[in-house]
Amino acid sequence: MSEERAGSGSPTEKPGGGYHGILFVISSPSGGGKGTLIRRLLEAVPGVSYSVSWTTRGSRPGEIDGVNYHFVSTDEFERMRASGGFLEWAVVHGHLYGTARSVVEQDLSEGHDIILEIDVQGAASVRATMSSVVSVFILPPSFEVLRARLTARMTERPEELELRLRNARGEVEQYRHFDYLVLNDEVGRAAAQLASIVSAERARRERQEWVARRVLATFT
Repeated sequence: MSEERAGSGSPTEKPGGGYHGILFVISSPSGGGKGTLIRRLLEAVPGVSYSVSWTTRGSRPGEIDGVNYHFVSTDEFERMRASGGFLEWAVVHGHLYGTARSVVEQDLSEGHDIILEIDVQGAASVRATMSSVVSVFILPPSFEVLRARLTARMTERPEELELRLRNARGEVEQYRHFDYLVLNDEVGRAAAQLASIVSAERARRERQEWVARRVLATFT
């Protein structure tokens, strides 16, 4: 698999008090279903933002520029990368992908929880550069199910499909580096589990310290 990565973190309380956003990194092999689960999460859980990645690959049927991805030329991507504009970037399956640094940092500082939908190498890069990241790996039920899903969506040429399938095992082997695993065997159950991870992380003591101090201040 030919992938390259080049890569700020913050406390969970903003200066002066208040909630600081959580950065959720969600990965899976291509066809693992992370996009579907993320859409359900965004519909079900308020206060979660989605970081739209940049890519040099062409759009697929039904994809919208600025919604699914920012579809850009290689030259435009390279200019953004050269200026330090990416939190992380990659060459994945022959195309460039990246996450805009300024958007992520602004949303976190404003108290928005953010979802990054990126590959396993991107997840490793973000974990290395951000001080606080919650990572979730979406597992397909089996290789055969993964093959069937990729084949059914009919978005890749045969050679691209085979490349993604060859890369899948190496991607799945990276599961051990993630905080959470969600088996995507049934969409409703998996989406509910993903939403519960967000809720549990929001309730961590260190993220709610400012609430506890505020309550304690009412006691005399």
